Amino acid sequence: MTRKQKPIKMKIRFKLFTILALFLMKCGLAQTVQPLDSITIKSSRIDLPFKENSRTISIITSETINESPATNLVELLQQEAGIDVRRQGIYGMQSDLYVRGGGFDQTLLLIDGIKVEDPQTGHHTLNIALPLEVIKRIEIIKGPAARIFGQNAFTGAINIVTKSNDSIKNNAGFQLGSYNQQHAAATLGTRVGTTGLMGHASVNSSEGYRYNTDFNNQNFFVKSSFNTAANPIEVLATFSERKFGGNQFYAIDAKEQYEETQSSLVGVSTTLQKGNLKLSPQLYWKRNQDMYLYIRNNPSVYRNLHISNKIGGQINAAYSSNIGVTGFGIDLAKVEMESNRLGHRNRWMGTLFVEHRFSFLDNALDVTPGVSVGYFSDFETNAFPGIDIGYTINEHFRVYTNAGYTYRTPTYNDLYYVGSRDEGNENLVPEEAISQELGLKYFGDKISATVAFFNRNADNLIDYTKDNEADKWKSNNLT
Repeated sequence: MTRKQKPIKMKIRFKLFTILALFLMKCGLAQTVQPLDSITIKSSRIDLPFKENSRTISIITSETINESPATNLVELLQQEAGIDVRRQGIYGMQSDLYVRGGGFDQTLLLIDGIKVEDPQTGHHTLNIALPLEVIKRIEIIKGPAARIFGQNAFTGAINIVTKSNDSIKNNAGFQLGSYNQQHAAATLGTRVGTTGLMGHASVNSSEGYRYNTDFNNQNFFVKSSFNTAANPIEVLATFSERKFGGNQFYAIDAKEQYEETQSSLVGVSTTLQKGNLKLSPQLYWKRNQDMYLYIRNNPSVYRNLHISNKIGGQINAAYSSNIGVTGFGIDLAKVEMESNRLGHRNRWMGTLFVEHRFSFLDNALDVTPGVSVGYFSDFETNAFPGIDIGYTINEHFRVYTNAGYTYRTPTYNDLYYVGSRDEGNENLVPEEAISQELGLKYFGDKISATVAFFNRNADNLIDYTKDNEADKWKSNNLT
């Protein structure tokens, strides 16, 4: 299904100011809690300890996940400052992800560093949400991350780092709830020699709390590590299927809607270290399928079917020298879509990136300039320069600033969708913005906090407008 942003009739070249205070409590037994300063951030081209990063990054640790009352990823993310998750239905059945006041098309989701954005619409981003039982931690970058990941990381990026079999506790459970809700799950892990294997399966269903809000959700996850004593090769596969009634999900007068989604990901990755050079190659395939009925028991009235496939590979590299650390690499992918509403679409995408981290004043001051160049076969090539600067005042305080250019290409819904009330626009151009940030981090024994001030100047934002009341809503660039 499609989802339009709230119509805006004013010129959009906005400056968004906010102050965020993030408090991460670390409690429990000392031997069971992983200190934040021991965590290496993976959602960056250069692996850095959490305390040395010069961006606004939040970490949801495994301890936080275990102690949280959240039952799924959506509920967990809702507890994080600066993130807005808007839900239709319960148990995270359908949700949209917003970071720092942006739209659901402007936030990039990654799983173990693999970009899992959907070419049709950001409305499908959380279709592939993983069960909490397999999540090791979540790294949240607030602010533009195009220099790191390329397009779509317009307002932020979220990287889900999955567990290995060493951190899995074998368990199984079954729960019953109101409205005939049933939940069954099992998580298992084992090791044979240098090969590790873990798996998770869960089923969650309900008759619904009101008419046509029933759902059935199935999740399967497998991860295996080979040759873990030397260069580990990791294979990841996940599949999620959701079937649900959509009473008033998309329109107040639409009570008979129904939707089915399938989302899957397969990835292979390894890490090679030779002297001062570290290489991290990945291959992946991501698929999403969405079937929507306006009237559940009468598909002939209105039916959408969209199937997208993305096949890609990336190589990240880091080289350490006496003048700092250089990160560089390439990301290539091809996207195909078949749709009865959008037609047959395909595009090639590529990103080249390079950045270098300089250190001065006995490593108290660090400066990291960088640039990525993004290629899209159906849009112009763009470059995303940026710079991060940080200064460690003492063991407890660090001040930082960063600036960067970012952009987002229109989704296939933005470009080609034709519905009864809204339509796309093939003449759209990418959204673009320049963002600056200034922040202060505090690291204590039991509390860490970040206060950040940021400004974002955006042009060509995509929203739905119409000139006359009788017209359809049409996607347009607002300048």
